Amino acid sequence: TSPIAWLRTRFYYLLIRLYFDHEFSIEEFTRGAKQAFSVVSKLLSQRKLDLLEELVSAEVLQVLKEKISLLPDSHRDALAADIDAIMYTTEGDVRIYYDDDGRKFVSILMCFWYLNGANLPDEVPGEAKVFQIVFGDENTKEKKHLLTANYEFQREFTEGAKPDWTITRIEHPRLLE
Repeated sequence: TSPIAWLRTRFYYLLIRLYFDHEFSIEEFTRGAKQAFSVVSKLLSQRKLDLLEELVSAEVLQVLKEKISLLPDSHRDALAADIDAIMYTTEGDVRIYYDDDGRKFVSILMCFWYLNGANLPDEVPGEAKVFQIVFGDENTKEKKHLLTANYEFQREFTEGAKPDWTITRIEHPRLLE
């Protein structure tokens, strides 16, 4: 990320700690986001959408129900990310905002890069050889794809609101479109 974006996100983290959650830590949040990403991506892959109701917003869940039913098995398998297969994680965007009723919200977009061994066809749009990694020797080749996903986490900080983060956006480019 650019130095300006890095400074901007660090400023927002300071505001979150000062005004919303004195215990907030981006390191702890990132660990939790990785776990949530791994769990949600596996449930998506297994089409267990009913188990996502407490983790994902109702709007996102409705869109997912429509998209998942249309996916070929190879694309659906590629959605699953083991927590150990997450190669890199970074924050994309941080927002603090108030709605018309005075409710306070924080949203953090997390970007994940993960390895997946799904048997994706060569005609996956945008897939490039540079994103295919081969492990082992000539006799025991194992091909993995380096895939990306963006998950946006939102929490309401209004007095009396549940202290839970909810996923309000799920993007798996080239897979879940």
